[in-house]
Amino acid sequence: MKKIKLKAPQRASRCMRKSLSAVLAAALICTGLPMAVRADSSKVVTLGANLSDEQKTSMYEYFGTTAKEVDTIEVTNQDERKYMEGIASEAQIGKRTYSCSYVEPTEKGGIQVKVANLTFVTSSMIASTLLTSGVENCNVVAASPIEVSGTGALTGIMMAYESASGEELSEDQKAAATEELVTTGELAGEIGQQPASDLMNQVKQEVIEENLTDEGEIQDTVQSVANSSGINLTDEQIAQIVSLMQNIAQYDYDVKALKKTLENLEGKEEGFFSRLVSTISGFFGGDDKGGIINSTNDNILGDNAVIDSTLDDIKDKVSSDEGEGFFDKIANFFKGLFGGNDTEDASEDNTEDSESEDTADDSTEDTLTPQSDDDPEDTAGSDESGDLSNTDDDDPLQNGHDGDAEDDDPLRNGHDGDAGDDGSE
Repeated sequence: MKKIKLKAPQRASRCMRKSLSAVLAAALICTGLPMAVRADSSKVVTLGANLSDEQKTSMYEYFGTTAKEVDTIEVTNQDERKYMEGIASEAQIGKRTYSCSYVEPTEKGGIQVKVANLTFVTSSMIASTLLTSGVENCNVVAASPIEVSGTGALTGIMMAYESASGEELSEDQKAAATEELVTTGELAGEIGQQPASDLMNQVKQEVIEENLTDEGEIQDTVQSVANSSGINLTDEQIAQIVSLMQNIAQYDYDVKALKKTLENLEGKEEGFFSRLVSTISGFFGGDDKGGIINSTNDNILGDNAVIDSTLDDIKDKVSSDEGEGFFDKIANFFKGLFGGNDTEDASEDNTEDSESEDTADDSTEDTLTPQSDDDPEDTAGSDESGDLSNTDDDDPLQNGHDGDAEDDDPLRNGHDGDAGDDGSE
């Protein structure tokens, strides 16, 4: 009779894999995905009117879709001028349109944005300005087959959102959003893109949450945020920001939705449990956060494409705050449970098969030799009848733990398009 010995940690791991995988899979099904697409919406692509046919095709490929799968809107320079004239300079507006977008309204989760080849604006800037326009929840990809400033990208995104959602945004709020994008972009040229975005987002959140409308109170807020961030603003910059915030403060916003997106941009997107569930759902192939953002093919734009995403910003900020900390250990723990160690699993399976065969041959019940702290060496077993239960004091379950450029280059002058006398966006 062959005696088979299984160590307590192996049996504990096997048991935990079977039970936890079932429980967590059920929990994920019950909680659902975090950013469900709106049932009454469609996905819409906007294409810059001055793109060649080949470039338009490449943009569909980049977005991970086709013209048959989405509604398509062509955006012209005239469309951009509708909102940008009087706010942006002629150099920023340009005379051509190359920026494209892909928009998917969602039910919840705030606004998530990915940008590619846009040099003047960032994903954070677009997400924040979409809030100002009246958008609360959506996934957005804004891109161009060539590097452009992207100042006119917001126009196409707002057009796409209205078409996809069936919701008409306020013309005044769309104008305010465009003013915010241009103001933030210009400030970024002075103090840097991330500091500019963070400053504007924090000021806007305080203005809206505290319902500030008085010029003096808003100015105090701007100065306070700048001081706490170690940013020195000129009087002209302060006046420009105050004027913008007074404009934004006129409108009604859903404070909860606004906080959701602004907290996303601050890297406070989700709590511990939500982050854990998101990670585990990814192991099952069910993590859909970001929707269409996850379908993009960055290789289409080449190795030198300038790309950033609000989702990446969240990951970077959480990593920078926590490093390889507790959450990473928890994630790796579950990877071990669900991915497992192939060698160990194969060994355990073989052990089970062997045990099964011996039972059939001998028609005798094998005994599992218990481990003991008093006998650290492995033993083959005993002829005496033994208790099938394992009495190892080291059993983790018993101990309560789980184991080149010219001066007239339009891109450097802050607008899109080919180099020449006519600017473009």
